[in-house]
Amino acid sequence: MSTPRPARVAVVGVHGHGRSHLRTVRDLAARGRATLAAVVDPRPVEGTDLVAGDAPLVPAGTPWYPDLAALLADRPPDVVVLVTPIHTHLGLARDAMLAGCDVLLEKPTAASLAEHDVLVAAAAATGRRCQVGFQTFGSDALDELARVVASGELGEVRVVGAVGTWVRTSAYYARSRWAGRRVLDGVPVVDGVVTNPLAHAVASALRVAGATRASDVVDVEADLWHAHPIEADDTSSVVVTLADGRRVAAGLTLCAPERAAATVVVRGSAGSATLRYEHDELDVASPRGTRTVRAPRTDLLDDLLAARLDPTRPLRCDVAATGPFMAVLDAVRAARDPRPIAPEHVAWQGTGPDAHPVVHDVAAWCARVAEHCATFTTLGAPWTHPTPTPTLRA
Repeated sequence: MSTPRPARVAVVGVHGHGRSHLRTVRDLAARGRATLAAVVDPRPVEGTDLVAGDAPLVPAGTPWYPDLAALLADRPPDVVVLVTPIHTHLGLARDAMLAGCDVLLEKPTAASLAEHDVLVAAAAATGRRCQVGFQTFGSDALDELARVVASGELGEVRVVGAVGTWVRTSAYYARSRWAGRRVLDGVPVVDGVVTNPLAHAVASALRVAGATRASDVVDVEADLWHAHPIEADDTSSVVVTLADGRRVAAGLTLCAPERAAATVVVRGSAGSATLRYEHDELDVASPRGTRTVRAPRTDLLDDLLAARLDPTRPLRCDVAATGPFMAVLDAVRAARDPRPIAPEHVAWQGTGPDAHPVVHDVAAWCARVAEHCATFTTLGAPWTHPTPTPTLRA
């Protein structure tokens, strides 16, 4: 059997997070699995740090295009990796598939559930593969947790929790026009803690709870707040009810005093399990005893390249499989605008671009959301109560 030729891969959006995808392509190229066919970005790469050093991320002579349309009109690659603003995902991914390319699309899938439906239809109509970059879906530890829950080892599981307590500085929201926005130029963006930085926590918890399509989500209670001076949410809780009665509860913040490992927490009638999905580690306690599982992870671009060679092979994170998460995103999009957390509940640390707000006791409140399956407001988090207006006496 002849060796398949390396897939020609183009990366769209190479500055910022796009660097990690360039590193992946470089590693795949070293294994004879891919070649970097082109880079696409409004900013040229020549003279930047992308080509500096002993092992450049963009080899000399790699074609550069200012936009995807120019690349597709010239020579469409086999695979397009899209690392672009959320509100551009649908148009760019659809154009790439119509041009005959398979796609790796950064999460979140799109800016609304309606856009997600259009993208799923485009993949079906063109016969192209569209993988979404929820990297946790490549983790064998996530698969093992889902198997443990489904097996009944933990007893009856009614609630799956997610806890994420991260830090984002002022520089994070100053990096682009769309960062921290719900709407930009009249177009939905939905860039909040639930839908972007800690989207992995929500999507992973939904998967463990058994949600496989958007119709599995029957209700979403979104409690959205922010301490940064942004219009989107940076400290939020969501409680999701599924068609089978199970619920998913997520307490998430970008305003913690320090970054901690994000977790998916399952408590059943006979045991419990905690997944630290960033590290592919799973702790299980059940009548069988306690154990820690450390599992490998399959890179999603590598997985897409393997699926291109085997039409029967399912993708680890096919675009259709992100329907439950997109139902949550859509509820966040349609919810009331996030409310500001009053200054008395916030302490700022750092200065200038490194400054970041810390909401008092926020990590403990995020854990309570997952434990009690209730929002910050329902639980009575102090910032959810309006500050009383002083009574002026004559």
